[in-house]
Amino acid sequence: MGGTAVVVGVDIGTTSTKAVAYDTGGRQLAAHSIGYPLDEPHPGYAEQNPQLIFDAVVGSVRAVVEQLHEPVAGLSFSTAMHSLIGLDPDGIPLTPSVTWADSRASAQAERLRAAPSGLALHRRTGTPVHPMAPLPKLLWYAEQEPKLHEQVAHWVGIKDYVLLRLAEALVTDHSVASATGLMDIHHLAWDAEALAIAGITEEQLPQLVPTTHVLPGLAAEAARATGLPADTPLVVGAGDGPLANLGLGAVHPGEVACSIGTSGAMRVMVERPSVDPLGGVFCYALTEQRWVVGGAINNGGIVLQWAGEALAPELGEHAEEELLNLAAQAPVGSGGLIMLPYLLSERAPHWSALPRGAYVGITHGHRREHLVRAALEGVCQQLALVLASVRAAGNEVREVRASGGFARSPLWRQILADALGMPVRFPAGHEGSSFGAALLGMQALGLIESIDVAADLVKIDETVRPDPAAAATYATLLPLFSELYDALVPTFASLRRLAPSLPPEPPPTAPHQ
Repeated sequence: MGGTAVVVGVDIGTTSTKAVAYDTGGRQLAAHSIGYPLDEPHPGYAEQNPQLIFDAVVGSVRAVVEQLHEPVAGLSFSTAMHSLIGLDPDGIPLTPSVTWADSRASAQAERLRAAPSGLALHRRTGTPVHPMAPLPKLLWYAEQEPKLHEQVAHWVGIKDYVLLRLAEALVTDHSVASATGLMDIHHLAWDAEALAIAGITEEQLPQLVPTTHVLPGLAAEAARATGLPADTPLVVGAGDGPLANLGLGAVHPGEVACSIGTSGAMRVMVERPSVDPLGGVFCYALTEQRWVVGGAINNGGIVLQWAGEALAPELGEHAEEELLNLAAQAPVGSGGLIMLPYLLSERAPHWSALPRGAYVGITHGHRREHLVRAALEGVCQQLALVLASVRAAGNEVREVRASGGFARSPLWRQILADALGMPVRFPAGHEGSSFGAALLGMQALGLIESIDVAADLVKIDETVRPDPAAAATYATLLPLFSELYDALVPTFASLRRLAPSLPPEPPPTAPHQ
């Protein structure tokens, strides 16, 4: 064991691909990222060009290889989950890469979710019945684009497509497959009922392999393009959520990883797959012995960005610090003002595309600082609901580790600890998912004994403890926050029904990176 072997973790994200080289001691040796656009040609659509993403993978790997003075022992991959691409028999895309943020399959998802088998499907596949998932997207294609649906030879995710181009192998790992709504997580096999609903066969899907599966080398053209030897092994890798837990060192049962970037998530590591009786959480694989249970929220940093644009436009585009200073002037609980932060609809724990944002409890005395603070509190309260669902699934929660852009703000760090009512630990700047991918790759290639070393390699920078009085205020407000969602569902439904007869809603602004 040990030595200084180098593995490159390649994280295929929604806005960019980042390649980062690590040695077996966890040291970062080189990094490079290349961005690409998210296309929104129609309301509810969120697509990407698979070729641009493949080019970004090759370009970022090549840039890292050029920076290194050591040979590369292997590449290992992380990917944004829930993407869907239809390929022709030659592996040429017939569709864009439809991302997790695409909501065009909302009607199909609501219908499937309301069906008698909806919850059973969620509990069997680990994936909530929600428009983010490939299962409702496939149903959308079958109903809305039947000719195209019939022409597709293979349905894949973005990482599957990249690996097909790099190594000429059509495979998908258990982690990514556990986020499709198409795999039975208890048997690690494609689910017959889900495939029947989607109108596809097992032969149209990639071969299922463990996340530690090693592809023996690169195709000649890929080797030339990346600057790597053709016999460089590729570790198939996993989804970015489970790998973020690994990258934060949250590898043991009871250890929760919380991230707030543009969106947010809360995931706890468990040893056996399970979904709570109410279907509030997802369950995705990391390895065959490690799974993550949790929930993702659509609205994280995007809520602060919106607050700046809508409430304080004079502060300009990069006004985070001034906005946070403004929010700090308001009291804990924002003077009885509650914000439901569902600007981009919502995922966990309700998994419905219906909700919209709302301010409730506004009075003549409320000012901008209350509105901004209530937005931050709403994001943290939503994560508190996700944590409650994680516990409801029968999981112990011993420790929370957090990462993401929000962690730069002392105020936001404190609100999170207070809203969760638990100390929150902030690891020193590791690149979450790419580091997780590299560690998984090192285990797969026999360079480290186990991914458990992550717990020792990740150093904690700071622990933020909840303020008892603030935590008590948020605990009092949480049931109200939760009840508001249920109370407003009929209104959300009416707004959707009336939408065609009302003036169109303004288009969303693109998130700042």
